[in-house]
Amino acid sequence: MTGLPAAGQGGRAESLPWLNMSYEGGTIIASDPPWRETMVTKVQAVQSLSAGSLLLPGLLRAALAANDRLKLYFTVLQAAVRRATSPGEPAIDLSREKAAAAVQASWVDEMVLTTMLDGAGYHTPAFANLLEAIETDLAAMFAPLADDAALAARVAQCLAWLQSLGRDALEPQSVRRIVHGDRDQGDSVHLLVMDLHRALNRLAMQLAEETLDGAHAFGLQAADRPRVRAFMQGVNRTRHLKFDHPGLDTAATHDDGALLIQNDIGTNDAHVLVIRIQERRISLTYSDLHRPRFEFFQTLLSELGGTWSTLEPRVTAELNAGDAYYVGTATFEPGDEPALLHALESIGADLVFLIDWNRARKRLQEFVGRREAAAVLLDAARRQVGHMGWLKAGGERLLYGAMQDAGHDLFHVGERLQDALGGGAAREVLVEVLALSTRALLARQPVSRIQDEVRVLLTRHVHGGAAEFDLLSDHAGYCHAVAQALSDALTGTGSLPEMAARAKRWERKADELVMHARNAAESQTRWRAFAPLAAVTDDAVDALEEAAFLYGLIVDEHPRALDGDARGAVGAIGQTVLAAVRDHVRSLAIARTLWAEPDPEQVHEFLDTAWRVQLSERLADEQLRAARRTVLRTSLPAADLVLVSDLAGSLELATDHLLAASYKLRDMVMARTGAV
Repeated sequence: MTGLPAAGQGGRAESLPWLNMSYEGGTIIASDPPWRETMVTKVQAVQSLSAGSLLLPGLLRAALAANDRLKLYFTVLQAAVRRATSPGEPAIDLSREKAAAAVQASWVDEMVLTTMLDGAGYHTPAFANLLEAIETDLAAMFAPLADDAALAARVAQCLAWLQSLGRDALEPQSVRRIVHGDRDQGDSVHLLVMDLHRALNRLAMQLAEETLDGAHAFGLQAADRPRVRAFMQGVNRTRHLKFDHPGLDTAATHDDGALLIQNDIGTNDAHVLVIRIQERRISLTYSDLHRPRFEFFQTLLSELGGTWSTLEPRVTAELNAGDAYYVGTATFEPGDEPALLHALESIGADLVFLIDWNRARKRLQEFVGRREAAAVLLDAARRQVGHMGWLKAGGERLLYGAMQDAGHDLFHVGERLQDALGGGAAREVLVEVLALSTRALLARQPVSRIQDEVRVLLTRHVHGGAAEFDLLSDHAGYCHAVAQALSDALTGTGSLPEMAARAKRWERKADELVMHARNAAESQTRWRAFAPLAAVTDDAVDALEEAAFLYGLIVDEHPRALDGDARGAVGAIGQTVLAAVRDHVRSLAIARTLWAEPDPEQVHEFLDTAWRVQLSERLADEQLRAARRTVLRTSLPAADLVLVSDLAGSLELATDHLLAASYKLRDMVMARTGAV
């Protein structure tokens, strides 16, 4: 698609007959357009005194207001075209946008409601109002920039083209030439407005009557100053988090009874924030190329309790080959002046976290999913550390290097951090990496030092094993519950109704934990050492559950089988099993600590506990043989003998499995602490 005609050579005379104006040598010369007569006459009068700069602050204020209106008109045009193309869709509520731009003209709503698809084009009498308004505000935006020959030529070309259009019908190509924002498609009214806006921002900095805590301000009233200072206090409080990246330039002025504050955030044409404060009402208009970043900003400001308009793209996919930028308006109504100042400070402080946000999100997505990446950036913003330090220190290269140094037994080629650590742990690691990168750069530490700290951080998280030990501890809890119930029942110190049924439920819950560990090991490297340990320990739970079943069967069907010495002999095994389970639980608690931070004294305590499990297994072997001798000396029927012998064997088998689990845990801890 071709754009507007190419701009002419700057500096030569250009005729603007549709405005009864001409451009020559940096001066707009006007005759008698009724809607511009007063302003142009003032321009001519002041220029004749060689003091035209006196009018520039006023013209600049009018130009910035015109910019707000033009952005609204583009939105209205797109909404009208969309509704004409899909007449069943409800009309978009533009009340907040109209209020923010101080536009109350009835034709704005009429155009959305009356535009019809007529053949290949769009038709409505309200287009005449739209085109006249665009022409008017383009001239208003250009008025303070009359010495810019290149912009003057583009304005002339643009206005000539607008004047050539029909007043009540527009072709789709004409709509695109008005609203598209893609420079590859050629010039457009929208692109011209953005460039005029940028030029106005530069002019505002040159014109600043004063610099108020870093804001370029002019025409302020006494009540405006503390409000500008509050906004700038927030901006300046977090400004250092952008490091040497450009952005956060602020301009402030007073116009039509309201304080206007504008911040350019970054360097992108469409990434701008405009705040209008009138009495104790804050109207914030924000534009962004990236919808996820827009939603991120909304979340950042959610604590202020503002009300946002419906987020709408200014350029739809049909009108701009899929590209769009988004504009929304938020309204905040603090209850008093201190609350208003707090809101302004909060808004200002959050702006730095929008700079290069999308670039940071894309790089974080190499380690976690899209939502998790946005959550990491939100956490980093709320912790007031941001993401620019991480990007500046190397970004993803820091983590790739740390993952490589951690070893292939923990991270496989092509494996994301989220796959290795799990979503929650990976998010925690990334937030800490962003935080330490920021702190290190602010402390002027070299990048090599940051790389070392990231490696230590990642290694600590990988080997921390909190989630893994939580699962093992829960599993050991079920093992202990069954062992305790059996021991109490066998020694007669307690009773547990429906013990066998409860033991079965505990055994199933323990099985679920083992399945979770196995599934985690399939996708997360750090679980691969823990899943086998959980499986071996689960064999002990299975043996104890079998013992609980046999005990219940004996009580229900053969109650005399455990009379006399038989109960005491089997009960002794039950107590030994319980002691082994308790030592297993203690071993896990010590191992958790050693896993995060090896300590020689605790290593000795861990080995002592593991040794007691081995002693329990040996003792249970002896007790099993003693129990069988005792049972054989009784006159019990054969069925009773078999049941009691199987019960004793199941209890002893549990100690065998606990010993195997103790060996596995010991090997893991010794490898972790470097003791082997």
